[in-house]
Amino acid sequence: MSADANIVLGVHDGHNAAVALVRNGRVEFALQEERITRVKNQGDVPANALKAAVAGGAGSNVRVALNGRYMNYGQWRREDILEDYGRSSGFSSRIKQPFKGTLLDRVYQRRKAVLREERFGELGIGRERLATVEHHLAHASAAYYTCPWPDEPVLVLTCDGSGDRLSATVSVGERGDLRRIAEIPEQDSIGRLYALVTHYLGMAPLEHEYKVMGLAPYVPAEGKIAGAAEMFEKLFEFTRDPLVWRRRRGVPSMYSAGAFLENLLGGRRFDLIAAGVQRFIENWLVTWTRNAIRETGIRKVACSGGVFMNVKANLRLLEMPELEEMYVFPSCGDESNSIGAALRLASQMGDAPAGPLGPIYYGEPITDGEVETALTSAARGGRFRSFYLSDIERKTAEKLAQGKIVARAQGRAEFGARALGNRSILARADSPSAVRVINEMVKSRDFWMPFAPSVLAERADEYYAKPKPVASPHMMFAFRSRPEKRAAFPAAQHPYDSTTRPQEVTAAHNPDYYRLLKEFEARTGEGILLNTSFNLHGEPMVYRARDAVDVFLRSGLEYMALGNWWVEKVAKRA
Repeated sequence: MSADANIVLGVHDGHNAAVALVRNGRVEFALQEERITRVKNQGDVPANALKAAVAGGAGSNVRVALNGRYMNYGQWRREDILEDYGRSSGFSSRIKQPFKGTLLDRVYQRRKAVLREERFGELGIGRERLATVEHHLAHASAAYYTCPWPDEPVLVLTCDGSGDRLSATVSVGERGDLRRIAEIPEQDSIGRLYALVTHYLGMAPLEHEYKVMGLAPYVPAEGKIAGAAEMFEKLFEFTRDPLVWRRRRGVPSMYSAGAFLENLLGGRRFDLIAAGVQRFIENWLVTWTRNAIRETGIRKVACSGGVFMNVKANLRLLEMPELEEMYVFPSCGDESNSIGAALRLASQMGDAPAGPLGPIYYGEPITDGEVETALTSAARGGRFRSFYLSDIERKTAEKLAQGKIVARAQGRAEFGARALGNRSILARADSPSAVRVINEMVKSRDFWMPFAPSVLAERADEYYAKPKPVASPHMMFAFRSRPEKRAAFPAAQHPYDSTTRPQEVTAAHNPDYYRLLKEFEARTGEGILLNTSFNLHGEPMVYRARDAVDVFLRSGLEYMALGNWWVEKVAKRA
């Protein structure tokens, strides 16, 4: 580490806590706390990830950028979130809303901020090293400072449930800085509305919104979908400022709207509700984005915030004729604000952004020595055999071509919600039966949910059509599959509307995974694989070699490529 290097640690210490290390304006390391603790969406101060960042070369005197002005600790577990959403029908939630933004609210936030400082102090990080970055500024910074157009004006949109009392913002990024031109309060949050509907449908908000998106296409009646979407659209209206919306008169704050929505949705079919709220979110984002383009004249759009994890909505935006180019920060939920906060502080310290974002394999690598230790420790039961291979990608491709399902844990771990090949379960994409087998083996995925593909980037155009020539290395867009190629990957597209959420793989981003795909292509003629995350249902993706061995042994998986070691189960004796 050079003596004059500027190093910033970014920290998100809420739901799905994470740490990022930025050196001289470039992201070098990022890790979610859940990967270490093995507790899904682990929240609060990510002490383990902080230790990993320091061990990776951060030192002990670097600046620390915190996501948001304050944080509520102890509210990240699924049961806590379900309880919170359940309370949104109660009197206590309604009575709180008028106090938001007042002096009492500022006192509350300051008290939470002091508790936060004390917690970091216990870890040896004093107040003088801490800097806070407002929540939506962190989202905007993640998108702007890593976008593909660093030398041009950029329209930056953020949208999520809430953060620092806001739910959405519009900014202009230019000459290395961000200028906010509009913001929407959390009480008017369309992200919170989507989460409330998720809760109403019996799923976990802040976690299962993707299931609502996946369920939506199963309603075939266009007229019914339009009517259901209009029901949601009538809850909001744009103000005289076309960049700002608000709730219509009589609609309560989205933070006390539980009973209101129960009355609104009561008696309606679950699938129609899902289709309606999905169509609403798509329509609303299109209108908002169109307004922003018209007001600013900027047609290059960068996006971040949890609402933009909705890949179907991103497709609708990409189809807009007014929009010229679009970039969505990968895994743009709050975990990515560790990166955004660090990039913002680095910019304020004089570091120019290092340019467009490349591969996001930011975690620690799995080493062969670590693999050998993990396998030796687990071998006593005689349940598997393993051997070292000098060409593990060839062996993996051979088994995949034979129709086998293979778990792969190699190299540095990918950051965020999407498995990008290094912590993945792989299968032939042309085998619909693979979906059932994977679900029985390990995933327990809802029957209506699709799997996604990894595809050789140079062959992407064969498999699906893009409204505009956008790259998709991080699975942040859905595209419509080409009818003539659907039979090549039915297991990796939506079974009803035939859309797909691909990871486009290049040798520059991941040479080993790219070579695996090339080896598979040489055997089958197809440059595409089904790719889903390597984890058991309800658990985080595997991180270390020992996690991979543990999941392998607790699941029905039969084959695993772990580092350069090939692992396969031994058949039980009769």
